[in-house]
Amino acid sequence: MAFAESVVKQAWERSGGQCECRRRTHAHFYIPCGKSLRWETKDQSSYGAWETHQTKAGGGEGLDNCEVLCWSCYDT
Repeated sequence: MAFAESVVKQAWERSGGQCECRRRTHAHFYIPCGKSLRWETKDQSSYGAWETHQTKAGGGEGLDNCEVLCWSCYDT
């Protein structure tokens, strides 16, 4: 599922350009990953790359179900 561009922009603003990952399987569970990201590298595999992801499968296409993840967190 792809989020609408407006939702992606809102999620990006909320994240402050940092990875929002809080996965239980990652070492940064209690705090967000916080890796610095760059708007220009969305969907790319380069420095500061990131992607949006659903927080809950089937949870809809709204901002409340959209998180910004660095490629490291997105791929794992």
